[in-house]
Amino acid sequence: MTTIYTQKRGERTTPTHMSAYRLMWMLVTFDLPVDTKKYRAQAAKFRKFLLDQGFEMSQLSNYLRLLNGQEQFDTYCRRIEANLPARGDVFIFQFTDRQYENIVRFSDQSRRARRKNPEQIALF
Repeated sequence: MTTIYTQKRGERTTPTHMSAYRLMWMLVTFDLPVDTKKYRAQAAKFRKFLLDQGFEMSQLSNYLRLLNGQEQFDTYCRRIEANLPARGDVFIFQFTDRQYENIVRFSDQSRRARRKNPEQIALF
């Protein structure tokens, strides 16, 4: 179970317990051209847009965000679609919080411990 705290006008509300199967992650991965100054600027603008939308950079072309269900996923898909660069490929994946816990990660040719999902999430 994940606990979510929300704030209303600076006051903390009672905690809400969310199922790890309702919470989901959105992974945006892309391959954008950067061979001209114009395309580099568009790629940088798209990366900045994702950061402004609350995504965190996992790698240079991979951005993650935790979402509160399918409705929020659909909303972010529409926002991304409205801000797509003129050229390149953008892929959006969705998976549950429980599936995210089971990701196997290797770094520097050794297996890393599984990431522990946050027990508390603050939504403003």
